[in-house]
Order: sequence, then C-alpha cells, then structure tokens
Amino acid sequence: MRLAALAFAAVLSLLGACQQNVPINDPKPVAGHVTDMKAFQDFIAGKPTPAQFRATYPDVLLILPGDISTRELRLDNSRYFAELDADGRINGGKFK
Repeated sequence: MRLAALAFAAVLSLLGACQQNVPINDPKPVAGHVTDMKAFQDFIAGKPTPAQFRATYPDVLLILPGDISTRELRLDNSRYFAELDADGRINGGKFK
C-alpha cells in the first residue's frame, strides 16, 4: 500500500512538472498615459519585450535606444525612453 502511494505521488509530481510551459496571461491593455506607477514598475521589472510593452501600454510612446525623437517636454508619463538588456528586453528607462 505504501509503495502504491509513493508511486502515485511520483506520477503526480511528474505530471505537475509537465505543466510548466503553460503561457502566462498577458496583462490587459492600459488606456491613456501611465498613472499607476507601482503597476508600471512591476510590469517593467518583468522585463517585457517592446512588443509586450506596446500591447500593454498602447497609448504610451515607446522610445528605444537609437530611435529618433523630438525634444518636447511631456509631464504626463506618455513617452517612455527604454533601456534594453542584451536580449532586447526592457529592463529600465525613464519618462521624459
């Protein structure tokens, strides 16, 4: 009986390990400029790709390194200058 319980537990743990490739739900798009800085910082901490950023914050202009932009001053968190890691993921930046 004990051997059967151990075998059952082993099978369950293996089946649980197989479920690791389930995609994580993408966050819902946030309309307008960024007002919830905590949620935005948490999103950036997850190192999103530029495509994920644009899908989540469609109204925020994403400026990547090397992009040409105007020198206008925006105070409403509607333009984000991103910093990228070696894999091309956003790992920081600032609003300007």
